[in-house]
Amino acid sequence: MRRFTRIATVGVASAALALSVTACGDKKSSDAGSDGGAPKAAIAYDIGGRGDQSFNDAAYAGLSKAEKDLGIKGNEAEPAEGEGDPDKIQRLTSLARAGNNPVIGVGFAYAPAIAAVAPKFPNTTFGLIDDTSKTGKNIANLVFNEEQGSYLAGVAAAKVTKSKTVGFIGGVETPLIKKFEAGFVQGVKDTDKNVNVKVQYLTQPPDFGGFSKPDLGKAAAQGQLDGGADVIYSAAGLAGAGSIEAAAKAKKWAIGVDSDQYNQAGLATYKEYILTSVTKDVADSVYNLIKSVKDGKPQNGEIRYGLDKDGVGLATSNPAFTKMTDVVAAVDKAKADIIAKKITVKTAP
Repeated sequence: MRRFTRIATVGVASAALALSVTACGDKKSSDAGSDGGAPKAAIAYDIGGRGDQSFNDAAYAGLSKAEKDLGIKGNEAEPAEGEGDPDKIQRLTSLARAGNNPVIGVGFAYAPAIAAVAPKFPNTTFGLIDDTSKTGKNIANLVFNEEQGSYLAGVAAAKVTKSKTVGFIGGVETPLIKKFEAGFVQGVKDTDKNVNVKVQYLTQPPDFGGFSKPDLGKAAAQGQLDGGADVIYSAAGLAGAGSIEAAAKAKKWAIGVDSDQYNQAGLATYKEYILTSVTKDVADSVYNLIKSVKDGKPQNGEIRYGLDKDGVGLATSNPAFTKMTDVVAAVDKAKADIIAKKITVKTAP
């Protein structure tokens, strides 16, 4: 699998969380097109890049599966720190010119770039994850009911807290992350109205560093722990790794996001305290889009993944969680009620 950029290491507060992100600059499309005759597909990563143990890694898992199962050649392109839309437009253009089909932008930040590039390559399918604002005949909008999975996390948090105080940390205060907050708070309050929910965002747009800096997540979690929280749910990409570290060191519960973070190798030191994770089946959405193109029936328009299709959910990898039979029962009931439309989960606080 080819990566379109060179990796530069960036130090973080804890050696256990030392992960790689990418320096700026894509290879020229002529370089990218030298991979032989196999069909090619590409993903352009969101802030934090591959190695975030969360959102981007889930997308990579889908691309990797497609390589193995479908015989395609996978290509990847990393973001640069502080980049703007012109950088994303150049990246997507290079990927499309290199013959990749589909080209998938991982995250809502790619919406303006895909809107600009897709019309220039009408025979290429573009996947846009987490955004429906930009549409087109050759654009597939891969979106999720994050609020539903977050509701289940709220139920679990309310059931396990002993201090009656839990925390939510959002990476950047955007409408997407507010969905995570809304579902979580509603799940907590519907389960136990006496539980206090501390809410904190790491950065405000246009500063998206709240998705990429573990030290910010760690500091925010420490503040919530000092304020009495004993369960912390973070929707903050790579920064969420810092909050998991802080919670684990305090021997309190952390709830992961996007990927099943209990099973992420980079977080193995802290897995004992990762109660569960709100999962988004980003991997399958990427794989399904690639397969649709290979099969000659490319997806387009809104492709939504919710609880009813197991497109979002709550991970059960931690044996400590599955032993909490009353918590699991409460979560299962809430899931059934959401699918049956007995519970409508809010998408904004």
